[in-house]
Amino acid sequence: MMQPTILHRLSEIIEMRKQADAGSSYVAKLLQSGHDNILKKIAEESAETLMASKDGDAQHVVRETADLWFHCLILLAYHGLTPEDVLKELERREGVSGITEKAARNVGDKG
Repeated sequence: MMQPTILHRLSEIIEMRKQADAGSSYVAKLLQSGHDNILKKIAEESAETLMASKDGDAQHVVRETADLWFHCLILLAYHGLTPEDVLKELERREGVSGITEKAARNVGDKG
């Protein structure tokens, strides 16, 4: 049996917090606030990650990326998805040229 990673453990915690009291859980509050608020939070964390990179502070980039990934896990949970869904997609793409992979997606989108 594979040892759960931090992404899997966080995903499980987020799943448990879905039903928690919004007054005592940030995750519950964000999930209960709706899709648009989750998207706004991801946009905010994305911008903060970009600015940290622009500033050139490696540890700040790490901290902001952690925030971004955490909020992406919340978005996945909102959609009933898990990190495993994303990891499987990355595995599917492994060894495939990014240009080839994108072209294949675009063909599929048109059909």
